[in-house]
Amino acid sequence: MIQRRDFLAASLATAAGSSWAQTSAKLEHIVVPFAAGGVQDLLARAISTELGVALGQTVLIENKPGAGGTVGTGFVAKAAPDSGTMVMAAASHNIAGSLYTKLTYDPQKDFAPMAHIGTADYVLMIHPDVPAKTAAEYIRYAKANPGKMNYATAGVGSATHLSMAYFNGLAGINVVHVPLKATGEAINEVISGRAQAVIAASIGALAFAKDSRIRIVGVTSTKRSKYLPDVPTIAESGLPGYQFDSWFGLLGPAATPVAEINRVNAAIGKLLKDPVILERLDKQGIEPLAMSNADFAKLLALDYKRMAEVVRASGAKIE
Repeated sequence: MIQRRDFLAASLATAAGSSWAQTSAKLEHIVVPFAAGGVQDLLARAISTELGVALGQTVLIENKPGAGGTVGTGFVAKAAPDSGTMVMAAASHNIAGSLYTKLTYDPQKDFAPMAHIGTADYVLMIHPDVPAKTAAEYIRYAKANPGKMNYATAGVGSATHLSMAYFNGLAGINVVHVPLKATGEAINEVISGRAQAVIAASIGALAFAKDSRIRIVGVTSTKRSKYLPDVPTIAESGLPGYQFDSWFGLLGPAATPVAEINRVNAAIGKLLKDPVILERLDKQGIEPLAMSNADFAKLLALDYKRMAEVVRASGAKIE
C-alpha cells in the first residue's frame, strides 16, 4: 500500500512538473520599461489578453522601470532570442541612443522589430494657477520667472522629458526638471501644483481633458489631434517649428527567430482589425497602424535620426 502511495505521489509530481514545463514554454513576456500606469504600461495591458489568444499563449507583463526606460530595455536586449521576451517600446527607445553617452545596448543593432502598433501625439498640460491659456502665454510667463517653475516627467530620458526639454530649448526658457517614474505620476504632480507643466502622451492625458485641476494648452503634432480638435498645436499657438510624436511597438532581442517575428507581427495585425481593441486604442489616443517588419525597421531608422536632432536641439545629455 505504501509502495502504491509512493508510486502515485511520484507520478503526480512528474505530471505536475511536466505540466509546469509545458506552461512555462507557452509564455510570452512583454517588458514595460516604465512604472505601472504609464503610457506603455496602459497599452501593453490593453492588448495582452487578446494577444495571448491570438498567439495561443499566456502573455505576461512585467514593469522594469529605471533610467529613462534603459533598465528594462537593456534587459530585453540581453534576453535569449528564443525566450519570447519583448519590450513595449516608444520614442524613448530611440531617444536613449543619443541622450546617453554610455548605454549597455545599441537601440538599433540589438533589437528586432516585431510589430508596430500605432502612433500618438502629446499635449502640453499646465496647472491652472499658471496665468496662461496658450503656449505663447506660458512661454512669456516662464521667461518672466526663470528657474522658478518646474516640469514633471516620467523620468530622465523618457519621451515626456525630451519633448519638454526640446520645447524649453526652442523657447529659450529655464524650467526645472522633476523626474518621476511614470506619466501618471507626472500628471499628478501638476494637478497637485507641485509642478507647473508636463508634456504627456494623449494616452495619459485624455482623461483630464475636462478636468478643472489641469489645463491643456497645446498638442505637439503638426496638425490638431482628432481627440482634442479644439486644442491648437504648439507650433500654431506660440512655438513655430515645434513638433513631437511617438510610435509604439514591440521589439525583441536582435537574434529573435524570423518565424517568431512573423508570428507576433501577424497576431498584432489581427488585433488591429478587432473592433474591441480599436475602441480601446481610440480611448487612449492611439492611432492604430499595422506594418510589415521591414517597414517597421525603416521607421525605426528614420525615427532614430529624427530623435537625435531633438536631443541635440534640447541640449540634454546624460553621462
